[in-house]
Amino acid sequence: MLPSSVSRHDSNRSRRDPTAPARHIDPLLMLSVAALSIVGIIAVYSATRGPGPTYSSSYLFKQTAFVGIGAGAFVIFSIVDYRKLHDWAWAFYGLTTLMLVLVISPLGSQSKGAQAWFALGPFQLQPAEFAKLSLIGALGFLLSEFRGDIDVRRLFSLLGVAGLPMILILVQPDLGLVLILTAIALAMLLVGGLPTKFIVVLTLVGLIGIFGALNSPVLKEYQINRLTAFANPEDKSNPAVYNIDQSQQAIATGGVTGEGLFNGPQTKLGFVPEQQTDFIFTAVAEQFGFVGAAIVLLLYGLLCYRIWRIAQIAKDSFGSYVCIGVLAMFAFSIFENVGMAMGIMPVTGIPLLLLSAGGSSTVTALAALGLVMSVHARRFQ
Repeated sequence: MLPSSVSRHDSNRSRRDPTAPARHIDPLLMLSVAALSIVGIIAVYSATRGPGPTYSSSYLFKQTAFVGIGAGAFVIFSIVDYRKLHDWAWAFYGLTTLMLVLVISPLGSQSKGAQAWFALGPFQLQPAEFAKLSLIGALGFLLSEFRGDIDVRRLFSLLGVAGLPMILILVQPDLGLVLILTAIALAMLLVGGLPTKFIVVLTLVGLIGIFGALNSPVLKEYQINRLTAFANPEDKSNPAVYNIDQSQQAIATGGVTGEGLFNGPQTKLGFVPEQQTDFIFTAVAEQFGFVGAAIVLLLYGLLCYRIWRIAQIAKDSFGSYVCIGVLAMFAFSIFENVGMAMGIMPVTGIPLLLLSAGGSSTVTALAALGLVMSVHARRFQ
């Protein structure tokens, strides 16, 4: 009886403990994540069901399964102390780097001009998506150890850690993910105390790198077409210009209140190429109009605000760096994806996290948000 009574006493005391992680779940973060995930499933289905009379549900079932797996990852990463990522940062980074090497070998499979996936039956695993989390963990580890004191030697170590996965992903090639990793690294370095002189040098190096990539055989023809379509949208001979035109037409068709669910002609008839991934925002804007699109952007704004607040109140610097990395991942993806749908940013293939179809990107995004929730829940421990 004594062990049982002691156990019950400890359990009751744990429930009353004001610092217990379970008592510090962020409801606004949960609300925005759940709402965006549901909207994403609906948007993906509407963009892929076809005009009928027999509608396709394959993307609906797949995306629902991906969100379900991602929700499980969110819960697990929320429950596990985020400081475990600090302890296992280099193991995770090494494993991800190994996967990036293997995927560009004969073990990887090619799709849409890039060798970036492992074929797993009916599904495909994209290790470059996991590189976002491993980079956040590795840079967070180093920056928390450096404590804001970044000299030239330490800067090179940070750039080496960030540059290795970027080079491997560029070989695939996946320019969009390289840009996301760049945004993550720059945001974390800026918050981590990178001196202004280094910022200027890195900016110049980045511009030279972009110019060099555009004039090298690394990028595929379709990627060059996407970038030149942004620079010269009047060139109708460029096939990428058609994508942008159809995207803008879908947004314009939606008007203020939209055409209604499953009623948008651009979406219903499949005029927008890759709408379920690259241009998912157009499915929302056409069917639900300016009002629906604004609500989605407000939900993203709420999500980013909560991540920023959690970064400010984190218990330690590693937790803050993790949140800043996740914030950069989401903020850049939102800005670039919505911008390219509107024609104000070049098309890079970056998905709109939580809305675009995709297993690896959805699971990674929800796992990253689980880490943020873990930081929030343990801010008193």
